[in-house]
Amino acid sequence: MSDDRIPMTREGYDKLKAELEHMETVEMVEITKRVAEARALGDLRENAEYHGAREAQGILQARINALRHKLSRAVIVDKNSMPANEVAFGAKVRVFDLDLQEEEVFHLVGPGEEDYKANKILITSPLAKGLVGKKVGEIAEVEVPMGTLRLEIREISYE
Repeated sequence: MSDDRIPMTREGYDKLKAELEHMETVEMVEITKRVAEARALGDLRENAEYHGAREAQGILQARINALRHKLSRAVIVDKNSMPANEVAFGAKVRVFDLDLQEEEVFHLVGPGEEDYKANKILITSPLAKGLVGKKVGEIAEVEVPMGTLRLEIREISYE
């Protein structure tokens, strides 16, 4: 999959689409009202409420633009079409850390579905990239800021 495309499940795409709609139809409307109310207070050069509202509006617009861009690059992936014998998008991977002697499970997901507390990691993260393409029994050596992780692939499943 090329670097400019972002793999997502239908659920992840729909979640991001709903978030975008909420930003555009609820949050932006509220901020626009705040800007208008602050503008009505008079001199804009010394109007902290106006400048604060305009700044919030700019930040929200940047978030909206970023989310639109992400959605425009989305590729909906059918998890059922993924190879069952190797790590790919949507996989739940049970690994054994050879240095820490601990087992962990990671679920490789797309934007909108990540939940690091639940070990749902982005497919674009360094850890996920190091696991992709590996098969059960293989060792993935993944460069992370704290050094190199050596992870043995123990199980691959798709939900």
